[in-house]
Amino acid sequence: MTRPPKPKPLLQDADKPVRSRPRKPRDPAQPNLPLDPMPDRIEPCLALLKAKPPKGDGWVYEIKWDGYRLSVHIEPTGIRILTRGGHDWTDRFPAIKQAALWFPVGTAILDGEAVVLDEQGRSDFGLLQQSLGGRGGKKVSSDAIFMAFDLLYFDGHDLRNSELDMRRHLLEDLVPAGEQGDIRLSEQIEADGDQLLASACEHGLEGIIAKRRDAPYRSGRLGDWLNIKCVQSDSFFVVGYERSTAARRQIASLLLAARTGDGLVYVGSVGTGFKESDVSELRGMMDKITRKTPPLPYSGARKNVVWLQPTLIAEIEYRAWTDDGKLRHASYKGLREVQDNAAVYEIV
Repeated sequence: MTRPPKPKPLLQDADKPVRSRPRKPRDPAQPNLPLDPMPDRIEPCLALLKAKPPKGDGWVYEIKWDGYRLSVHIEPTGIRILTRGGHDWTDRFPAIKQAALWFPVGTAILDGEAVVLDEQGRSDFGLLQQSLGGRGGKKVSSDAIFMAFDLLYFDGHDLRNSELDMRRHLLEDLVPAGEQGDIRLSEQIEADGDQLLASACEHGLEGIIAKRRDAPYRSGRLGDWLNIKCVQSDSFFVVGYERSTAARRQIASLLLAARTGDGLVYVGSVGTGFKESDVSELRGMMDKITRKTPPLPYSGARKNVVWLQPTLIAEIEYRAWTDDGKLRHASYKGLREVQDNAAVYEIV
C-alpha cells in the first residue's frame, strides 16, 4: 500500500531532505572483535524530559516519534519484535517482521519506535492505536512502520559499550537514509537545538530527542538521551469519570491521577479529544472496574462521578500545570497498552 510521506524537512530547503552525517569507511587495521552472546532482551534507554535543548557540540538530535517503543531482534531462528515491557508482538507487525527478514545481516537488535504517519508524514499515536484495534485489541497492523534509531547488537557483537557515533555508523549501513520501506532510519540532525525545536513545533511535530554522541547505551532514564517536547504529553491513571447529562452512555470527563511516593494524587480531568469510538471503548472497559469509593484522596465538587480501580493508563496532552497542581488545557490522546509498560507521571 502507499505510504504517507516523510516528515517535512527541518531547517533546510524544501528540495533538500534531512540527511545524517556522511559515513566514514571502516579502518581495515581495526581488529575484529570476539563474538558476544546475543541478549534475549535489553531494557531500553529512556529519554529524560527537559524543558530546553542542551548546548554544545557533544549532542545530536532526532525527531521525537509518537508510537510504541519496540526492539526488533533478528536471530538465527527468525524475527522477534518485543515491546518496551518485553512482550512479544511479532505477529502484530507483519510488515516490520518481513522487512527485518530481508535485512542482509545474520543477527541484530534494532531499537526504535513503531509509528503510523498521517498525511503530512507526522507520527500519530491515535492512528497507531486504531491500526491495532484500540487498547487491548488484537488486530494486526499493516500501516505501522518501524523508525530505527539505534543498533544494540550486530553480527555477533554487543554494541552497548560502544559510543553512539559508532552504533549509528553501523545502523546507517544496515538501514540507509532515505529508504521508504517498513523499516526506516530515524535521521540524525546536527543543528542548533533551540532552532530545531522551534522548527519541529512549527511543523506540528511532537518535539525532538537530544542524544549524547559519545555515550554508551545504558538502560533506564540516566540523562544520556533528553526529550524536549513542543507540547507536554504524559501518561496518567484514569481513576474515575463524570457522567454526561447530555446522553445516557456518554462521558463528560475522565478524572486523572499521577503517582506520588507510594500513593496517587488527583491532577484534574480531561474532557476533550474523545472520538465516538473512544467513548464506546472506554465505557466498555470502565464498567468492569468500578468501585464505590475514590482510590485516592479527593475533595473536589464534581457530581455524577463513577470511581474506578486505577488500572487504565491514558496518554494526555496538556499545555502546563496550574498553581494547585492540575493539568491545564488537557486533551485525551488514547489509552496505553499494558505491554507498552508506559511510565505513569510521578510528582516528586
